[in-house]
Amino acid sequence: MEDLSLHILDIVENSVAASANKIEIRISEDKKKDVLSVEIIDNGIGMDKETQQKALDPFFTTKTVRRFGFGLSLLSEAAKAANGHFSLQSEKGEGTKIKANFQHSHIDRKPLGDMGQTIITLVIGNPEIDLIYMHKKNNQKYSLDTRKIKAQLKEAPINSPAGIRMIREDLKKDTK
Repeated sequence: MEDLSLHILDIVENSVAASANKIEIRISEDKKKDVLSVEIIDNGIGMDKETQQKALDPFFTTKTVRRFGFGLSLLSEAAKAANGHFSLQSEKGEGTKIKANFQHSHIDRKPLGDMGQTIITLVIGNPEIDLIYMHKKNNQKYSLDTRKIKAQLKEAPINSPAGIRMIREDLKKDTK
């Protein structure tokens, strides 16, 4: 995967497959501390200890359509390659929290990528999910909560042209 937004897309899709209906994506960029942090938190079915231990093995997957599970292992390796670290916390029936930290200035750190398009892709494909996206860059903060947009839309689905238009307009406020 060329950028972190694609890792995020893959992992959020895993959260959806794990029956999550609320997913938070938190990105924090702090150039003074030289840290880029990515967190994905869901309320899905979670993992037991044994599954957590296997989850970072690229040859382990719970999916039946392919024999490989590269999402978590690739994000973990990307963090390590950029002088960072990766953590996975999960409890069966409680959900999962994934965190990857990167040295922001590291030459091997992948670019963040197009988070706006990632968010739109996730909303179009998963309108039933409540998605909360937060991006903090130094002293600037941006957040998008699909629950608020759904409330404004009233009867129109969030993945309707009107809903996607609202999301695109809101994403223009992101910290870039």
